[in-house]
Amino acid sequence: MISYQLASTVRLGIKSLLLHKLRSALTMLGIIFGVCSVIAMLAIGEGASFEAQEAIKKLGSNNILLRSVKPPEQGRSQGGGGSRGSQLKYGLTYLDGARLQTTIPGVLRVLPMRIIRENVRFARNEYPCQVIGTLPSYADVSGAAVVRGRFLCHMDEQHKDNVCVITTGLAQRLFPTDDPLDHSIKIDTFYYRVVGIVQERSQPEQRSQSGKMEGQPLDNNVYIPLGTSRTRFGEVLVRRSAGSFEAEEVQLHQITVQMRDTEAVETADPQIKSMLEHFHEQNDFEVIVPLQLLRQAEQTKRIFNIVLGSIAAISLLVGGIGIMNIMLANVTERTREIGVRRALGAKRRDITRQFLVETVVLSVGGGLIGVVVGVITPVVVSQLSDMKTIVTFWSVLLAFGISGAVGIVFGLYPARAAARLDPIDALRHE
Repeated sequence: MISYQLASTVRLGIKSLLLHKLRSALTMLGIIFGVCSVIAMLAIGEGASFEAQEAIKKLGSNNILLRSVKPPEQGRSQGGGGSRGSQLKYGLTYLDGARLQTTIPGVLRVLPMRIIRENVRFARNEYPCQVIGTLPSYADVSGAAVVRGRFLCHMDEQHKDNVCVITTGLAQRLFPTDDPLDHSIKIDTFYYRVVGIVQERSQPEQRSQSGKMEGQPLDNNVYIPLGTSRTRFGEVLVRRSAGSFEAEEVQLHQITVQMRDTEAVETADPQIKSMLEHFHEQNDFEVIVPLQLLRQAEQTKRIFNIVLGSIAAISLLVGGIGIMNIMLANVTERTREIGVRRALGAKRRDITRQFLVETVVLSVGGGLIGVVVGVITPVVVSQLSDMKTIVTFWSVLLAFGISGAVGIVFGLYPARAAARLDPIDALRHE
Protein backbone atom coordinates (compact mmCIF):
# COMPACT_ATOMS: atom_id res chain seq x y z
CA MET A 1 0.00 0.00 0.00
CA ILE A 2 2.77 2.40 0.97
CA SER A 3 4.78 1.55 -2.14
CA TYR A 4 1.71 2.14 -4.33
CA GLN A 5 1.12 5.56 -2.77
CA LEU A 6 4.78 6.47 -3.23
CA ALA A 7 4.76 5.37 -6.86
CA SER A 8 1.57 7.35 -7.44
CA THR A 9 3.13 10.42 -5.83
CA VAL A 10 6.26 10.08 -7.97
CA ARG A 11 4.19 9.80 -11.15
CA LEU A 12 2.19 12.87 -10.15
CA GLY A 13 5.37 14.81 -9.37
CA ILE A 14 6.99 13.92 -12.70
CA LYS A 15 3.78 14.79 -14.55
CA SER A 16 3.71 18.21 -12.86
CA LEU A 17 7.34 18.87 -13.85
CA LEU A 18 6.70 17.85 -17.47
CA LEU A 19 3.95 20.46 -17.73
CA HIS A 20 6.74 23.08 -17.60
CA LYS A 21 9.61 21.36 -19.39
CA LEU A 22 11.74 24.46 -20.03
CA ARG A 23 11.41 25.74 -16.46
CA SER A 24 12.27 22.31 -15.06
CA ALA A 25 15.31 22.00 -17.37
CA LEU A 26 16.59 25.46 -16.40
CA THR A 27 16.11 24.61 -12.73
CA MET A 28 18.20 21.44 -13.15
CA LEU A 29 21.08 23.34 -14.79
CA GLY A 30 22.35 24.60 -11.44
CA ILE A 31 22.59 21.07 -10.09
CA ILE A 32 24.09 19.75 -13.34
CA PHE A 33 26.87 22.34 -13.38
CA GLY A 34 27.45 21.96 -9.65
CA VAL A 35 27.90 18.18 -9.80
CA CYS A 36 29.99 18.46 -12.97
CA SER A 37 32.31 21.06 -11.43
CA VAL A 38 32.80 19.03 -8.24
CA ILE A 39 33.81 15.89 -10.17
CA ALA A 40 35.92 17.72 -12.78
CA MET A 41 37.82 19.92 -10.32
CA LEU A 42 38.56 17.03 -7.97
CA ALA A 43 39.69 14.93 -10.95
CA ILE A 44 42.12 17.63 -12.08
CA GLY A 45 43.43 18.09 -8.55
CA GLU A 46 43.80 14.33 -8.08
CA GLY A 47 45.68 14.00 -11.36
CA ALA A 48 48.12 16.82 -10.58
CA SER A 49 48.73 15.43 -7.10
CA PHE A 50 49.24 11.91 -8.47
CA GLU A 51 51.92 13.05 -10.91
CA ALA A 52 53.76 14.99 -8.21
CA GLN A 53 53.66 12.06 -5.79
CA GLU A 54 54.77 9.57 -8.44
CA ALA A 55 57.77 11.74 -9.35
CA ILE A 56 58.76 11.91 -5.68
CA LYS A 57 58.23 8.18 -5.14
CA LYS A 58 60.52 7.38 -8.06
CA LEU A 59 63.31 9.27 -6.32
CA GLY A 60 63.03 6.58 -3.64
CA SER A 61 61.31 6.88 -0.29
CA ASN A 62 64.33 5.18 1.32
CA ASN A 63 66.81 7.53 -0.33
CA ILE A 64 68.38 10.78 0.78
CA LEU A 65 69.78 13.00 -1.99
CA LEU A 66 72.75 15.26 -1.39
CA ARG A 67 73.60 17.81 -4.07
CA SER A 68 76.44 20.26 -4.51
CA VAL A 69 75.32 23.88 -4.60
CA LYS A 70 77.40 26.74 -5.97
CA PRO A 71 78.17 29.14 -3.09
CA PRO A 72 77.89 32.93 -3.30
CA GLU A 73 80.35 34.88 -5.45
CA GLN A 74 82.50 35.97 -2.50
CA GLY A 75 83.92 32.44 -2.28
CA ARG A 76 86.06 32.99 -5.40
CA SER A 77 89.80 33.60 -5.42
CA GLN A 78 91.55 35.53 -8.17
CA GLY A 79 93.85 33.60 -10.48
CA GLY A 80 97.30 34.80 -11.47
CA GLY A 81 98.98 35.24 -14.84
CA GLY A 82 98.33 37.63 -17.64
CA SER A 83 94.65 36.75 -17.94
CA ARG A 84 91.99 37.65 -15.49
CA GLY A 85 90.06 34.82 -14.00
CA SER A 86 88.80 33.07 -10.91
CA GLN A 87 88.66 29.61 -9.43
CA LEU A 88 86.08 28.26 -7.03
CA LYS A 89 86.18 25.05 -5.08
CA TYR A 90 82.96 23.81 -3.55
CA GLY A 91 80.56 20.92 -3.21
CA LEU A 92 80.54 17.35 -2.02
CA THR A 93 83.71 15.28 -1.87
CA TYR A 94 84.69 11.61 -2.07
CA LEU A 95 85.61 11.86 1.60
CA ASP A 96 82.01 12.89 2.36
CA GLY A 97 80.81 9.69 0.72
CA ALA A 98 83.23 7.58 2.75
CA ARG A 99 82.15 9.27 5.99
CA LEU A 100 78.48 8.68 5.20
CA GLN A 101 79.08 4.97 4.57
CA THR A 102 81.02 4.43 7.81
CA THR A 103 79.43 6.81 10.34
CA ILE A 104 75.68 6.99 9.58
CA PRO A 105 73.74 3.97 10.94
CA GLY A 106 71.28 2.23 8.63
CA VAL A 107 73.07 3.09 5.36
CA LEU A 108 72.85 0.38 2.67
CA ARG A 109 74.59 2.11 -0.22
CA VAL A 110 76.28 5.41 -0.95
CA LEU A 111 76.13 6.29 -4.65
CA PRO A 112 78.41 9.15 -5.80
CA MET A 113 77.77 10.92 -9.11
CA ARG A 114 79.60 13.43 -11.28
CA ILE A 115 77.40 15.27 -13.80
CA ILE A 116 79.01 17.10 -16.73
CA ARG A 117 77.35 18.77 -19.70
CA GLU A 118 78.89 17.78 -23.02
CA ASN A 119 77.88 17.14 -26.60
CA VAL A 120 77.73 13.52 -27.71
CA ARG A 121 78.40 12.58 -31.34
CA PHE A 122 77.90 9.63 -33.64
CA ALA A 123 78.56 10.12 -37.35
CA ARG A 124 76.73 13.35 -38.25
CA ASN A 125 74.39 13.23 -35.27
CA GLU A 126 75.27 15.45 -32.34
CA TYR A 127 73.19 16.22 -29.23
CA PRO A 128 73.80 17.90 -25.87
CA CYS A 129 73.65 15.44 -22.99
CA GLN A 130 74.65 14.91 -19.40
CA VAL A 131 77.64 12.66 -18.89
CA ILE A 132 77.12 10.99 -15.52
CA GLY A 133 80.06 9.31 -13.87
CA THR A 134 78.72 6.80 -11.37
CA LEU A 135 79.09 3.31 -9.92
CA PRO A 136 77.49 0.03 -11.06
CA SER A 137 75.02 0.24 -8.15
CA TYR A 138 73.27 3.18 -9.87
CA ALA A 139 70.81 0.86 -11.61
CA ASP A 140 69.77 -0.73 -8.31
CA VAL A 141 69.45 2.54 -6.39
CA SER A 142 67.63 4.52 -9.11
CA GLY A 143 65.54 1.65 -10.46
CA ALA A 144 66.76 2.12 -14.04
CA ALA A 145 65.85 -0.90 -16.17
CA VAL A 146 68.36 -2.30 -18.64
CA VAL A 147 66.56 -2.64 -21.98
CA ARG A 148 69.46 -4.10 -23.97
CA GLY A 149 73.02 -5.08 -23.21
CA ARG A 150 74.21 -4.49 -19.66
CA PHE A 151 74.88 -1.73 -17.16
CA LEU A 152 78.31 -0.71 -15.91
CA CYS A 153 80.18 -3.37 -13.96
CA HIS A 154 82.95 -3.38 -11.36
CA MET A 155 85.57 -4.33 -13.96
CA ASP A 156 84.69 -1.18 -15.95
CA GLU A 157 85.23 0.90 -12.82
CA GLN A 158 88.40 -0.89 -11.81
CA HIS A 159 90.07 -0.58 -15.25
CA LYS A 160 88.58 2.90 -15.99
CA ASP A 161 87.34 1.56 -19.32
CA ASN A 162 85.91 3.82 -22.02
CA VAL A 163 82.49 2.23 -21.97
CA CYS A 164 79.08 3.85 -21.59
CA VAL A 165 75.40 3.14 -21.14
CA ILE A 166 72.88 5.45 -22.81
CA THR A 167 69.18 6.04 -22.26
CA THR A 168 66.54 4.91 -24.73
CA GLY A 169 65.68 8.44 -25.89
CA LEU A 170 69.30 9.30 -26.66
CA ALA A 171 69.75 5.95 -28.42
CA GLN A 172 66.82 6.71 -30.73
CA ARG A 173 68.19 10.15 -31.56
CA LEU A 174 71.83 9.14 -32.10
CA PHE A 175 71.15 5.80 -33.81
CA PRO A 176 67.95 6.14 -35.85
CA THR A 177 68.96 3.26 -38.16
CA ASP A 178 71.94 1.57 -36.47
CA ASP A 179 72.29 -0.76 -33.51
CA PRO A 180 73.88 1.26 -30.67
CA LEU A 181 75.60 -1.82 -29.21
CA ASP A 182 77.67 -2.18 -32.38
CA HIS A 183 79.14 1.34 -32.20
CA SER A 184 80.98 3.89 -30.08
CA ILE A 185 80.06 7.49 -29.37
CA LYS A 186 82.40 10.47 -29.09
CA ILE A 187 82.35 12.73 -26.03
CA ASP A 188 84.88 15.56 -26.01
CA THR A 189 87.97 13.94 -27.60
CA PHE A 190 87.37 10.38 -26.41
CA TYR A 191 85.35 7.48 -27.82
CA TYR A 192 83.16 5.33 -25.58
CA ARG A 193 81.85 1.91 -26.55
CA VAL A 194 78.09 1.53 -25.96
CA VAL A 195 77.52 -1.56 -23.80
CA GLY A 196 73.91 -1.04 -22.77
CA ILE A 197 70.66 0.89 -23.08
CA VAL A 198 68.55 1.77 -20.04
CA GLN A 199 65.02 3.00 -19.48
CA GLU A 200 64.74 5.42 -16.58
CA ARG A 201 61.84 5.10 -14.15
CA SER A 202 61.18 8.85 -14.21
CA GLN A 203 62.20 12.04 -15.96
CA PRO A 204 63.29 14.45 -13.23
CA GLU A 205 65.96 17.03 -13.99
CA GLN A 206 69.51 16.54 -12.79
CA ARG A 207 71.87 19.16 -11.44
CA SER A 208 74.74 20.09 -13.70
CA GLN A 209 78.34 20.79 -12.75
CA SER A 210 77.57 24.49 -12.30
CA GLY A 211 75.11 23.76 -9.51
CA LYS A 212 72.13 25.02 -11.52
CA MET A 213 69.16 23.17 -12.88
CA GLU A 214 69.89 23.02 -16.60
CA GLY A 215 66.63 21.39 -17.61
CA GLN A 216 68.27 18.29 -19.11
CA PRO A 217 65.96 15.26 -18.77
CA LEU A 218 67.20 11.84 -17.69
CA ASP A 219 66.26 10.49 -21.11
CA ASN A 220 69.27 12.29 -22.61
CA ASN A 221 71.99 10.88 -20.36
CA VAL A 222 75.21 8.94 -20.84
CA TYR A 223 76.51 6.87 -17.94
CA ILE A 224 80.24 6.13 -17.65
CA PRO A 225 82.33 4.64 -14.80
CA LEU A 226 83.13 7.13 -12.06
CA GLY A 227 86.87 6.42 -12.34
CA THR A 228 86.74 7.04 -16.09
CA SER A 229 84.98 10.34 -15.48
CA ARG A 230 87.71 11.50 -13.09
CA THR A 231 90.45 10.47 -15.50
CA ARG A 232 88.92 11.91 -18.69
CA PHE A 233 87.37 15.13 -17.39
CA GLY A 234 89.32 15.81 -14.21
CA GLU A 235 87.86 17.67 -11.26
CA VAL A 236 88.57 21.23 -12.40
CA LEU A 237 86.18 22.46 -15.09
CA VAL A 238 87.35 25.58 -16.95
CA ARG A 239 85.28 27.99 -19.03
CA ARG A 240 86.97 30.68 -21.10
CA SER A 241 85.41 33.81 -22.56
CA ALA A 242 86.71 37.24 -23.70
CA GLY A 243 90.23 36.81 -22.31
CA SER A 244 89.11 35.55 -18.91
CA PHE A 245 88.47 32.14 -17.45
CA GLU A 246 86.29 30.64 -14.79
CA ALA A 247 87.36 27.43 -13.11
CA GLU A 248 85.30 25.29 -10.77
CA GLU A 249 86.58 22.33 -8.80
CA VAL A 250 83.78 19.97 -7.82
CA GLN A 251 84.52 16.39 -6.88
CA LEU A 252 80.94 15.11 -6.72
CA HIS A 253 77.74 16.77 -7.90
CA GLN A 254 75.39 14.37 -6.17
CA ILE A 255 75.44 11.60 -3.58
CA THR A 256 72.45 9.30 -3.16
CA VAL A 257 72.31 7.63 0.24
CA GLN A 258 70.09 4.55 0.27
CA MET A 259 68.82 3.74 3.77
CA ARG A 260 67.60 0.45 5.23
CA ASP A 261 63.99 1.65 5.69
CA THR A 262 61.90 4.78 6.16
CA GLU A 263 62.57 4.85 9.90
CA ALA A 264 66.29 4.99 9.18
CA VAL A 265 65.63 7.90 6.79
CA GLU A 266 63.96 9.91 9.55
CA THR A 267 66.87 9.27 11.91
CA ALA A 268 69.66 9.81 9.37
CA ASP A 269 68.40 13.10 7.92
CA PRO A 270 69.51 15.37 10.81
CA GLN A 271 72.69 13.31 11.32
CA ILE A 272 73.76 13.78 7.71
CA LYS A 273 73.08 17.50 7.81
CA SER A 274 75.03 17.88 11.04
CA MET A 275 78.00 15.92 9.70
CA LEU A 276 78.21 17.86 6.43
CA GLU A 277 77.88 21.21 8.18
CA HIS A 278 80.79 20.23 10.43
CA PHE A 279 83.13 19.50 7.50
CA HIS A 280 81.92 22.22 5.09
CA GLU A 281 82.79 25.79 5.99
CA GLN A 282 80.46 27.23 3.32
CA ASN A 283 76.90 26.39 2.47
CA ASP A 284 77.74 24.45 -0.68
CA PHE A 285 75.34 21.51 -0.44
CA GLU A 286 71.65 20.74 -0.06
CA VAL A 287 69.87 17.75 1.41
CA ILE A 288 66.69 16.47 -0.26
CA VAL A 289 64.56 13.84 1.48
CA PRO A 290 61.95 12.43 -0.94
CA LEU A 291 60.04 10.87 1.98
CA GLN A 292 59.44 14.32 3.48
CA LEU A 293 58.53 15.71 0.06
CA LEU A 294 56.03 12.88 -0.38
CA ARG A 295 54.36 13.63 2.94
CA GLN A 296 54.21 17.33 2.10
CA ALA A 297 52.69 16.46 -1.29
CA GLU A 298 50.05 14.29 0.38
CA GLN A 299 49.20 17.09 2.82
CA THR A 300 49.03 19.59 -0.05
CA LYS A 301 46.75 17.19 -1.92
CA ARG A 302 44.31 17.05 0.97
CA ILE A 303 44.23 20.83 1.31
CA PHE A 304 43.93 21.26 -2.46
CA ASN A 305 40.99 18.83 -2.65
CA ILE A 306 39.22 20.58 0.21
CA VAL A 307 39.64 23.97 -1.46
CA LEU A 308 38.53 22.72 -4.88
CA GLY A 309 35.62 20.79 -3.39
CA SER A 310 34.49 23.83 -1.40
CA ILE A 311 34.59 26.07 -4.46
CA ALA A 312 32.67 23.55 -6.55
CA ALA A 313 30.16 22.98 -3.72
CA ILE A 314 29.15 26.63 -4.01
CA SER A 315 27.70 25.78 -7.43
CA LEU A 316 25.56 23.09 -5.80
CA LEU A 317 24.45 25.59 -3.18
CA VAL A 318 23.42 28.03 -5.88
CA GLY A 319 21.60 25.24 -7.68
CA GLY A 320 19.75 24.35 -4.47
CA ILE A 321 18.69 27.96 -3.97
CA GLY A 322 17.41 27.96 -7.55
CA ILE A 323 15.33 24.85 -6.88
CA MET A 324 13.83 26.37 -3.72
CA ASN A 325 13.01 29.58 -5.55
CA ILE A 326 11.22 27.75 -8.37
CA MET A 327 9.33 25.49 -5.96
CA LEU A 328 8.14 28.48 -3.92
CA ALA A 329 6.87 29.99 -7.16
CA ASN A 330 5.16 26.67 -7.89
CA VAL A 331 3.41 26.73 -4.53
CA THR A 332 2.00 30.19 -5.24
CA GLU A 333 1.02 29.21 -8.78
CA ARG A 334 -0.67 25.97 -7.70
CA THR A 335 -2.42 27.25 -4.57
CA ARG A 336 -5.87 26.46 -5.98
CA GLU A 337 -4.75 22.94 -6.94
CA ILE A 338 -3.54 22.39 -3.38
CA GLY A 339 -6.90 23.59 -2.04
CA VAL A 340 -8.79 21.17 -4.30
CA ARG A 341 -6.61 18.24 -3.19
CA ARG A 342 -7.08 19.11 0.48
CA ALA A 343 -10.84 19.43 -0.04
CA LEU A 344 -10.90 15.97 -1.62
CA GLY A 345 -9.25 14.43 1.45
CA ALA A 346 -5.51 14.81 0.88
CA LYS A 347 -3.59 15.22 4.10
CA ARG A 348 -0.75 17.63 4.80
CA ARG A 349 1.82 14.87 4.53
CA ASP A 350 0.48 14.03 1.06
CA ILE A 351 1.01 17.61 -0.11
CA THR A 352 4.48 17.69 1.51
CA ARG A 353 5.38 14.40 -0.16
CA GLN A 354 4.21 15.62 -3.56
CA PHE A 355 6.33 18.78 -3.60
CA LEU A 356 9.29 17.04 -1.98
CA VAL A 357 9.21 14.36 -4.66
CA GLU A 358 9.31 17.05 -7.36
CA THR A 359 12.40 18.70 -5.86
CA VAL A 360 14.13 15.35 -5.39
CA VAL A 361 13.37 14.39 -9.02
CA LEU A 362 14.89 17.69 -10.15
CA SER A 363 18.01 17.32 -8.01
CA VAL A 364 18.58 13.61 -8.62
CA GLY A 365 17.91 13.95 -12.35
CA GLY A 366 20.27 16.90 -12.52
CA GLY A 367 22.77 14.95 -10.42
CA LEU A 368 22.75 11.98 -12.81
CA ILE A 369 23.27 14.21 -15.84
CA GLY A 370 25.96 16.11 -13.92
CA VAL A 371 27.77 12.86 -13.13
CA VAL A 372 27.86 11.90 -16.83
CA VAL A 373 29.09 15.36 -17.88
CA GLY A 374 31.53 15.46 -14.94
CA VAL A 375 33.10 12.14 -15.92
CA ILE A 376 33.42 13.17 -19.58
CA THR A 377 34.88 16.63 -18.84
CA PRO A 378 38.21 15.41 -17.33
CA VAL A 379 38.70 13.08 -20.30
CA VAL A 380 38.26 16.02 -22.67
CA VAL A 381 40.64 18.15 -20.58
CA SER A 382 43.27 15.38 -20.71
CA GLN A 383 42.95 15.07 -24.48
CA LEU A 384 43.21 18.82 -25.12
CA SER A 385 45.94 19.76 -22.64
CA ASP A 386 47.89 16.54 -21.90
CA MET A 387 47.01 17.14 -18.25
CA LYS A 388 46.52 13.98 -16.23
CA THR A 389 43.11 13.72 -14.58
CA ILE A 390 41.82 11.00 -12.28
CA VAL A 391 38.10 10.54 -11.61
CA THR A 392 37.69 8.75 -8.29
CA PHE A 393 34.62 6.83 -7.16
CA TRP A 394 34.39 8.80 -3.93
CA SER A 395 34.22 12.13 -5.81
CA VAL A 396 31.33 10.86 -7.96
CA LEU A 397 29.55 9.48 -4.91
CA LEU A 398 30.15 12.71 -2.98
CA ALA A 399 28.86 14.96 -5.77
CA PHE A 400 25.78 12.83 -6.41
CA GLY A 401 25.06 12.46 -2.70
CA ILE A 402 25.25 16.21 -2.18
CA SER A 403 22.92 16.81 -5.12
CA GLY A 404 20.31 14.50 -3.54
CA ALA A 405 20.74 16.15 -0.16
CA VAL A 406 20.35 19.59 -1.77
CA GLY A 407 17.00 18.48 -3.23
CA ILE A 408 15.71 17.36 0.17
CA VAL A 409 17.05 20.32 2.16
CA PHE A 410 16.00 23.05 -0.25
CA GLY A 411 12.75 21.35 -1.19
CA LEU A 412 11.55 20.81 2.36
CA TYR A 413 10.63 24.43 3.06
CA PRO A 414 8.46 24.92 -0.10
CA ALA A 415 6.81 21.53 0.55
CA ARG A 416 5.97 22.42 4.15
CA ALA A 417 4.77 25.87 3.04
CA ALA A 418 2.38 24.20 0.58
CA ALA A 419 1.12 21.78 3.24
CA ARG A 420 0.38 24.60 5.71
CA LEU A 421 -1.99 26.41 3.34
CA ASP A 422 -5.54 26.68 4.63
CA PRO A 423 -7.82 24.66 2.29
CA ILE A 424 -10.59 27.30 2.24
CA ASP A 425 -8.19 30.19 1.51
CA ALA A 426 -6.50 28.05 -1.11
CA LEU A 427 -9.84 27.41 -2.91
CA ARG A 428 -10.59 31.16 -2.91
CA HIS A 429 -7.18 31.94 -4.48
CA GLU A 430 -7.44 33.33 -8.02
